[in-house]
Amino acid sequence: MKRWVLTVGALLLLGLGFGSAQRIVVVTHGTAADPFWSVVKNGVDQAARDMGVRVEYRAPATFDLVQMSQLIDAAVASKPDALVVSIPDADALGSSIRAAVEAGIPVISINSGFDVFKDLGVLLHIGQEEFIAGKGAGERMKAAGVTRAVCINQEVGNLALDLRCQGFEEGLGGDVEVLGVRGDFTEIKNSVAIFLRNNPDIQGILTLGPVGAEPTLAALEELDLIGKVVFGTFDLGPTVLEALAEGKMSFAIDQQQYLQGYLPIVLLTQYIKYGVLPAEDVIFTGPGFVTPENAAQVIELSEEGFR
Repeated sequence: MKRWVLTVGALLLLGLGFGSAQRIVVVTHGTAADPFWSVVKNGVDQAARDMGVRVEYRAPATFDLVQMSQLIDAAVASKPDALVVSIPDADALGSSIRAAVEAGIPVISINSGFDVFKDLGVLLHIGQEEFIAGKGAGERMKAAGVTRAVCINQEVGNLALDLRCQGFEEGLGGDVEVLGVRGDFTEIKNSVAIFLRNNPDIQGILTLGPVGAEPTLAALEELDLIGKVVFGTFDLGPTVLEALAEGKMSFAIDQQQYLQGYLPIVLLTQYIKYGVLPAEDVIFTGPGFVTPENAAQVIELSEEGFR
């Protein structure tokens, strides 16, 4: 499968001459207040300005598949020119997404849904293959000598996160336990701390996003385990980048969420105007690995809103 690499300059040229009549709705499972999803929204907002189109970003206040399906239904009822969705669970969201497709609304999926988007009639997917990304994390920990690890899942029920943990286990080739956590920072921190106290032989920790990574980092600091446990995470946020730069974490998996917000708006604007799309139906934005060695460069980009 080809990996499309499109420059921002080329994408802007595609938008020249576009009017402001189009209205695109983006519905994801991540609120814009989340450090990860706020960057996605930055990309959405910038693409809207560059393309001269109206874009509305909608998401549940917390991870809630029922509410997300309702948001998609409401978006379809409002008859937008196009729709962007994440697909954390096709069983929960499939009927709502199919309703959009059947209504003649062009749909692009982002972030999660790589394995199901075609079955739902979605035009193309922008993101990363979660199992492969998780496998890469496991291979890195294996190379560091880890044989027993925990995968901390902050969105139980999100199938994309399940794939990350499954890939992690295969890449590690060792013993991986999945710890499901929910709630606010303090609740997650306490859950992780209790688990680590009860499992002192854990050598590696993989979190699946900043919402899990930040309280886990606090738990490791409280237990004086920084540098004693190999710690990696999916996705970037200010605290994660700072921890990488200070050597408190081993790696973070970057899926370039800014592009996941930016690209679908550009491509759908082009599709509405000309009816054309890239020849391949998947655009990979990740995975890439950020380490203490290259964290400073990524921090510079994050200050400009690109990470």
